[in-house]
Amino acid sequence: MLYIFDLGNVIVDIDFNRVLGAWSDFSRVPLATLKQNFTMGEAFHQHERGEITDQAFAEALCLEMDLPLSYEQFSAGWQTVFVALRPDVIAIMHKLREQGHRVVVLSNTNRLHTTFWPEEYPEIRAAADHIYLSQDMGMRKPEAQIYQAVLQAEGFSAADAVFFDDNADNIEGANQLGIVSILVTGKETIPNYFAKQLC
Repeated sequence: MLYIFDLGNVIVDIDFNRVLGAWSDFSRVPLATLKQNFTMGEAFHQHERGEITDQAFAEALCLEMDLPLSYEQFSAGWQTVFVALRPDVIAIMHKLREQGHRVVVLSNTNRLHTTFWPEEYPEIRAAADHIYLSQDMGMRKPEAQIYQAVLQAEGFSAADAVFFDDNADNIEGANQLGIVSILVTGKETIPNYFAKQLC
């Protein structure tokens, strides 16, 4: 079997409120204002596909949010999104590989974040056979072609794949291709799913 794991709020906890809090501290723009103005719009999607640079992304978001930040302040705040690893999931990934399954990560992420989390959390790379990142692939979830690209690269059919993600749109996108897809709603979702399979 091919097991495909999302990154944020699946393998590692993330919290965008921490980002907004850091940006508020740097800029003195009230946190409530930033929460109201923050959206994952077109610049966000372009950045995740690798279509625009980190600097262009920072400029676009600061413009959208009327946020007076230097690129260094923007970047520092951006990396605070990561909270902590989910060790139970890392352990499950290792166990699946020991059993002969293929384990990969498929994440909508961006070059700015990849300067941080691989070094901060080396356990992720150690637990996965391969890591597929949206900005390297030029496509993002829930676009059908990103799932198809992973299946093709790994040599598995949709019927032999299981996908875990915390975003309902991404789950729906994978479901439409026939991939068994599990919506991760909390830290217990994945351990509970495997409680029987890995006994």
